[in-house]
Amino acid sequence: MATTPTYTLNDGTTIPAIGFGTYPLKGEDGTAAIVGALEAGYRLVDTAVNYENETEVGEAIRRSGLPRDEVLVASKIPGRHHAYDDAITSVRESLGRLGLERTDLHLIHWPNPSQGKYVEAWRALVQLQKDGLVRSIGVSNFTEEHLERIIDDTGVVPAVNQVELHPRFPQERMREVHARLGIRTEAWSPMGKRRAPLEEDAVTAAAQAHDVTSGQVILRWHVQLGSLPIPKSGDPQRQAQNLDVFGFELTDAEVAAISGLGEDDGRLFGGDPDTHEEM
Repeated sequence: MATTPTYTLNDGTTIPAIGFGTYPLKGEDGTAAIVGALEAGYRLVDTAVNYENETEVGEAIRRSGLPRDEVLVASKIPGRHHAYDDAITSVRESLGRLGLERTDLHLIHWPNPSQGKYVEAWRALVQLQKDGLVRSIGVSNFTEEHLERIIDDTGVVPAVNQVELHPRFPQERMREVHARLGIRTEAWSPMGKRRAPLEEDAVTAAAQAHDVTSGQVILRWHVQLGSLPIPKSGDPQRQAQNLDVFGFELTDAEVAAISGLGEDDGRLFGGDPDTHEEM
């Protein structure tokens, strides 16, 4: 089994270059699918309070038999838990459901700007990191304005910002912001789901040229952009394919052609920000 390359985050920790998304995997079937992903070689598992499957993720890790330090677990504080004390409680409750003493990455799921308490949630994560309950801290679905506000308030730069990113929505501007601030871009909905450009000429031509699937081409595109994709699949064959994208390299022209499929219209995300599901 090939080892997945890693990125070094701005706090000095490392993280696999591809993670495994778990929404909407639940129940025994969900646990089995997550165990399968761990057996396939995934070492970053992404969950959230609002996915309602933290218990399954924790059980899958225990069932896999892998040493705890070999699996990175990421979870998220939902929009309704942004008040400082609520955010602290939210993380502690996540740890209880996961059955873990710490998470490896904890994110604010979205800024919930109408409430305007995301700075409090960020302060809570900064404290939880100091207390050792969270290894790395980050955000999700934050704009440049949101990022600047929490950085100005605390002096702490998020390790990652997880945003919707795929060939139809390449997020060029936010990726530039992240690069400037030293934030790793993480991608939810990395294929684009119902908008996935699996049959587009730019993708199929690259797949044929490298003897891989269209899905592998899209994930390799992410890797070459420096984006950390979190593909989601309950199918063992697809899980393995999604992880097997480090044995070939797209040309600059192929990357540009896939990026050219973008319909970037200024949105940050196109679906429900608390579930990462597209409408």
